[in-house]
Amino acid sequence: MISDKMIDLVNNSSVIRAMFEEGKRLAGIYGAENVYDFSLGNPNVPAPAQVNEAIKALVDEEESTVLHGYMSNSGYEDVRAAVASSLNRRFGTDFDETNIIMTVGAAGGINVIFKAVVNAGDEIIAFAPYFGEYRSYAANVDAKLVVVPPDTATFQPDLDTFEKMITPKTKAVIVNTPNNPTGVVYSEDTIKKMAEILERKQKEYDRVIILFSDEPYRELAYDGVEVPYLTKYYDNTVVGYSYSKSLSLPGERIGYLVIPDALDDSATIKTACNVATRILGFVNAPSLMQKVIGRCVDVDVSENIAAYNRNRETLYEGLLELGFECIKPEGAFYMFVKTPVDDKEFCERAKKYNILIVPGSTFACPGFARIAYCVSYDTITNSLPQFKKLAEEFGLTD
Repeated sequence: MISDKMIDLVNNSSVIRAMFEEGKRLAGIYGAENVYDFSLGNPNVPAPAQVNEAIKALVDEEESTVLHGYMSNSGYEDVRAAVASSLNRRFGTDFDETNIIMTVGAAGGINVIFKAVVNAGDEIIAFAPYFGEYRSYAANVDAKLVVVPPDTATFQPDLDTFEKMITPKTKAVIVNTPNNPTGVVYSEDTIKKMAEILERKQKEYDRVIILFSDEPYRELAYDGVEVPYLTKYYDNTVVGYSYSKSLSLPGERIGYLVIPDALDDSATIKTACNVATRILGFVNAPSLMQKVIGRCVDVDVSENIAAYNRNRETLYEGLLELGFECIKPEGAFYMFVKTPVDDKEFCERAKKYNILIVPGSTFACPGFARIAYCVSYDTITNSLPQFKKLAEEFGLTD
């Protein structure tokens, strides 16, 4: 017997996770080297050596009761100060430790800020295609997720439609750039226009609208593309970050929220986030990993980016040669490919060739499929003959 709310959530549980489990099943039959699992955004590059070194040093040097003990719900002050200083150096901001709340990954951070500021019946706007769990996070606070349809020509947000969809019930807007699943980076022009729209609507409705920037892929940008830092464009911005992708630590669940002083009622929201961290059952972000981040906050991840870029270039060029259509991703480690038939049918038929990819309808954007290229380079190159067979099945090749 489960709750009514969970019935829908269970019935619509993650397609991505289901594909990941299917990949493990197929690997057991055909061998892992013969299964091309592009389903899950699970980094394949190892964490930087400094991370392992920090863990060892902390275990050897720190008092155990401190290293594994409780701290403020916001996290260790010295770690938060290190994060703030890093942001200030890189983006010209003016944060201190009071603006940082350490969280259980970016997902934990989203749930904390929603719990802190969103009322039942409020509306949260997302831009399709979007990470499917946003719908669950909105449901957690009994809010309605309002989805702006995609501009499939560019996958930049359709701002004219966005403005029309803002109502007196709009409490938050969530953006994810570099984007999962498209790899698109929202341009500075897009962000400026979005901020202008939000300013107008706040005045029109006499209501604070929070812009939440979900940033687990911030460092993963290619070809010199700049990823705008959104607090510089709109005062009522909250940033959520995760080290899952940049430091290859997805299972450690460590990230942070940035709550700027410029945010309306900032002090009260900080307090509410601390309480939300506790009552949601997180209590605090993992103690050991907080300490690790304190020592590794500015670790160079250029080698990781170079590895993903190599995969990106080879896969993109290979798929284009086979007749597939796709916008070249500017960031993250996903490719969003147009499907020649219904996206669910296409992904199902790809399994014949041991290719596991995710239907675009999972991200509220049917007609496309997501390929997560955070895999070994051998997987990329070895998969291309199988993609060729898939392309031939649909008559894409010459």
